[in-house]
Amino acid sequence: MATLYRGGTLFDGHQHRGRGAVLVEGGRIVAVATEAEGDAEATVREAATGPVEVVDLDGGLLAPGFIDAHIHAAQGGLERIRCDLTQASSREGYLDVIRTYAAENPDVEWILGGGWAMAEFPGGTPTAAELDQVVSDRPVFFPNRDHHGAWVNSRALELAGVGARTPDPSDGYAERDADGRPTGTLHEGAMELVGRFVPSTSDEEYDRALMAAQTYLHSVGVTGWQDAILGDYAGITDPSPAYLRAARSGALVSQVVGALWWERDQGVEQLPGLIERRERYAVGALRATTVKIMQDGVLENHTAALETPYLDRCGHATSNSGHSFIEAGALREGVVALADAGFQVHVHAIGDRGVREALDAFEGARDHGPGDLRHHIAHLQVVHPDDVPRFAQLGVAANMQALWACYDDQMVELTIPFLGEERAAWQYPFGDLHRVGAPLAMGSDWPVSPPHPLEAIHVAVNRTAYGVSGVGGERPLLPEQALPLEVAFSAYTAGSARVCHRDDAGVIRPGAVADLVLFDRDPFAGPTGEIGGTQVRATWVAGQQVH
Repeated sequence: MATLYRGGTLFDGHQHRGRGAVLVEGGRIVAVATEAEGDAEATVREAATGPVEVVDLDGGLLAPGFIDAHIHAAQGGLERIRCDLTQASSREGYLDVIRTYAAENPDVEWILGGGWAMAEFPGGTPTAAELDQVVSDRPVFFPNRDHHGAWVNSRALELAGVGARTPDPSDGYAERDADGRPTGTLHEGAMELVGRFVPSTSDEEYDRALMAAQTYLHSVGVTGWQDAILGDYAGITDPSPAYLRAARSGALVSQVVGALWWERDQGVEQLPGLIERRERYAVGALRATTVKIMQDGVLENHTAALETPYLDRCGHATSNSGHSFIEAGALREGVVALADAGFQVHVHAIGDRGVREALDAFEGARDHGPGDLRHHIAHLQVVHPDDVPRFAQLGVAANMQALWACYDDQMVELTIPFLGEERAAWQYPFGDLHRVGAPLAMGSDWPVSPPHPLEAIHVAVNRTAYGVSGVGGERPLLPEQALPLEVAFSAYTAGSARVCHRDDAGVIRPGAVADLVLFDRDPFAGPTGEIGGTQVRATWVAGQQVH
């Protein structure tokens, strides 16, 4: 049975094609035609080899399914089925959610979940005392939305033996009071002070979380993704076994590329283990052909790596330039070794020094590896203007989390004052990257931020958040860095497919896989200020409707 889609407009992964029709058979697109070329429906019907089922697009837009190039899907699913703080948006709201969850789950040994925003607390640092008000008898461990910090209660600190005499690790720190006692916020590597005591996630819970994540992603039009950490990190158990079980059973219907975690306290000696895992994880819809390196932290807790120091609240330079978690020489050595082994490398870099160190490493690995490995750098919050052209020169993809490129409380209160005027103007230079010809991809970093592609595309085009008033309202952040709508759509479809080495996905053309999404309207036909309000009506993976 073939399926004919007609009665709407098409975006083919690169261009808006106007009204047209598409024929799908055997999970693949077999014909595409537009009304500009004649009778589109009649043209594609001719390619059918048997009966045809018709899907009426009812004036909506049919596009390739989105591919999220940087996401933590299993973690996002865990937070949805645990104590999900993303449903609240204030200190009081978080405490209410936690109080209710604890009361409804009296037998849960550790209260786990996450998703709080730093901007809802003075200085971005909540306290154990606040958590103790609602849960004092059981340990609590909540990563924040960016997963670069954790909020814990006094019971968790006590069980972990963390006190005034506990030294900070080299790759993070604990917030402390005047007497040196930890106050309840742990940054970066300090999360492991408590995180290593968090019970391992059960197979049953992880399986349920991954399926919840897949269902949710399908509902927002995401049909494939690159999971940015397969490994243990910040109190989160390695999701790899859950992916393997789902891939073997066929429950994982979306194609997933897993990025194996690079342990930053090790070097190239970990390469044989990564190669073994790559071979073992090549099952069904799963591949693990990428390695993820976290090169720095985040700006809000002053751990992102900057070329020059952060400023203090009075605008004076401090002595802190953030953390390069891997020394530049060791990073280059690791990237070269990974390329020689045929791995794509996926680097987290937020600060301008972190971005430069990653680009330097990729330049050193330029002549290494079997060919087109399609390395990429995610986040790219602060990029020195001198480094922007290097993305195109080196063929390194800019993996954009566009939803962040706007004014909000975190940007205004915890970022810009500590960067200063010049560096604040280097943030999220998507327009410049496009103009120099850099390969572009997009992802959400869910559960750091929502996985809704249209909301991210809205920000990429408008540099404002959709439907947000107040500090994140109408004033655009660096509007000269906005992207055209076709470019933003292409980055989240064909661009992300390219990064995932899926050249038959992210496009609507004959021979491509029939991963498709139907929207309730055509965002190309309305005002750009309404892009974020576009809703997903239906989603198909390999021609099978999944939403």
